[in-house]
Amino acid sequence: MFQNLSTRLTGILDKLRGRGFLNEDDVVAALREVRIALLEADVALPVVKQFIEEVKQKAIGQEVVQSISPGQMVVKIVHDHLVQMLGGEVEEINLAAPAPLSILMVGLQGSGKTTSTAKLALHLTKKYNKKVLMASLDIYRPAAQEQLAILGRQLNVETLEIIPEQKPASIAKRAMHAARIGGFDVVLLDSAGRLHIDEPLMDELAVIKAETGPIETLLVADAMTGQDAVTVARAFNERLKITGIVLTRVDGDARGGAALSMRAVTGCPIKFMGIGEKSDQLEIFQPNRIAGRILDMGDIVSLVERAADLVDKDEAEKMAQKMQKGHFSLDDMAKHLEQMLKMGGVSGFLSFLPGMGKVKDKIQDAGLDDRMVRRQIALIRSMTRQERRDFRLLNASRKRRVAAGSGMTVMDLNRLLKQYQQMQQMFKQMGKMGQKGFMRNGLKGLLGR
Repeated sequence: MFQNLSTRLTGILDKLRGRGFLNEDDVVAALREVRIALLEADVALPVVKQFIEEVKQKAIGQEVVQSISPGQMVVKIVHDHLVQMLGGEVEEINLAAPAPLSILMVGLQGSGKTTSTAKLALHLTKKYNKKVLMASLDIYRPAAQEQLAILGRQLNVETLEIIPEQKPASIAKRAMHAARIGGFDVVLLDSAGRLHIDEPLMDELAVIKAETGPIETLLVADAMTGQDAVTVARAFNERLKITGIVLTRVDGDARGGAALSMRAVTGCPIKFMGIGEKSDQLEIFQPNRIAGRILDMGDIVSLVERAADLVDKDEAEKMAQKMQKGHFSLDDMAKHLEQMLKMGGVSGFLSFLPGMGKVKDKIQDAGLDDRMVRRQIALIRSMTRQERRDFRLLNASRKRRVAAGSGMTVMDLNRLLKQYQQMQQMFKQMGKMGQKGFMRNGLKGLLGR
């Protein structure tokens, strides 16, 4: 997300960063380019106008003129206003109500409501230790109720029993009754959608809301639809008074205008964003961190938090000790690569690191992508246990066997072994130089340069 906008904004602001002196014309010219970049990213025009005006007022003031580094001060002002545009503070889900409380999921058909309901159920179970009941109110879309039931079984989250031909409002009431009897903390109501907003849909949702009194009414909106998502959010908010937004398919939207516009246009906070297809790929929306990613400042905190959720702590400590001693086998390399894929793949992992926008082309030239990582894992898995422990056993005939077994070429295998030796050497140096040495050489080793 924000890839195009991030590239444009960092390019514009980099011109200011190195300047020892800035006059009003410099700032106005830069903000003109920022305006174009925001509009191209599909940000709503009124939001762009307000953003540019507020940044301009501060950027040409005495605070910047008298600053030791005027360019850096302008970057900070842009960052701070981006944070405000995105909502300012983190607004987590509201659970301050007697159990069982209900959360109503609304949105158009195809926006990802059912998947987001399951993701939210997993989030509430893992983070808040809540007992969750999911109930599908969608009696119109074929197999919609069965889809939620399947997701529930996969995630070990209970779903309401399906009774054919029952109306949505009746299903919702039955869900609340079942939750009270079963001792559930939270009921997630997955409502039906439509291909477009219509009165029957809104009337049905209004009845469900009146019957169940949800503490949260969350709009699930597809980030890929750009300005249409903002229009949908406004319409749902006017009729149902939504309390928050779940933005889906964020990983597929390179522009990001929907996220930048929604809070400003509707006044409703974005509470979550879906960053992938997997059930654990739901992030709390944090404006400060998102603004940092947009301006290519990185988001190390989110990266560390994601690693803590997905990587086994004991296993990670064992691997770190082995690396510091220089004991880094091909098995360890395979585990390392698999963990990277778990954390959103190569692009997802690197997007959290500061300054990656500037070396994006080099990364692409090096062929560093998820497909290459999977090929490397396949090569390692095609080796015998002894070969993975000692790569020097791989003579010409063994290399041909490993390459054939993985569907790769001997050249691919040689490239992997070269990268492995570079990583092995890098980790030995890390053990000697400590964390600073790792940070200085980490990217170079990763790229195999």
